[in-house]
Amino acid sequence: MPEETMQRLHAAVHGRVQGVNFRSYTAHKAAELELTGWVRNVHDGTVETVAEGKRKKLEEFLVVLRAGPPSAIVTQVEADWQAATGEFDKFNVHYDSW
Repeated sequence: MPEETMQRLHAAVHGRVQGVNFRSYTAHKAAELELTGWVRNVHDGTVETVAEGKRKKLEEFLVVLRAGPPSAIVTQVEADWQAATGEFDKFNVHYDSW
């Protein structure tokens, strides 16, 4: 697959990933990589993110998700690759209330 192909990465990050600045860290790294999409906490304790951009940048983002910020302990990242939709204009942090 060509490096410049625009794609979508949907990921669920497991471990100690809530209450450790994970969403902010993720949004900062996504902006650095020129990705669009969002990140949010999920009621089951995971962090979910959808990001769109160039495949190479998304692969770098996946490395970031697997590492997390210093205070996080990432135990697993479930990643699903999809076709980009182009629906996002920037990367946002969602503050959902459950």
